[in-house]
Amino acid sequence: MRIHGQCHCGNITYEAEVEPTPVTVCHCDDCQRLTGSPFRVTVSTPRSNIEIKGEPKIYRRQADSGTMRLMYFCPECGSSLFASDEDVDARPWGIRWGSINERKQLAPTQQIWCSSAVEWGMFPDLPRKDKQK
Repeated sequence: MRIHGQCHCGNITYEAEVEPTPVTVCHCDDCQRLTGSPFRVTVSTPRSNIEIKGEPKIYRRQADSGTMRLMYFCPECGSSLFASDEDVDARPWGIRWGSINERKQLAPTQQIWCSSAVEWGMFPDLPRKDKQK
């Protein structure tokens, strides 16, 4: 599926080829703190499937899993756009669901880090994992 997206101000745009699954709801402490909400929704795809126009700013952070993560966001409006490992080609990138124009076509299929979740923020019909793996 071809998707298109951008930050809130339009400074950074992208196109990507993604599979409609998995779409992951993450309840980890980092995602809660970074979004100011009980979870973050992400669509994953290899870096080679993403075409970015503009220069996102990168914030480097050690995730709850212990892995060093790079968080990409717009330097103008602060919109969160992507996340990757330090080795940007090692694992698929996470594209932040809220930045995707076609997001209504990408329903969550799983939820992770449920051990950190608030019960009222859980999705009862989705498979649950206490941690990422």
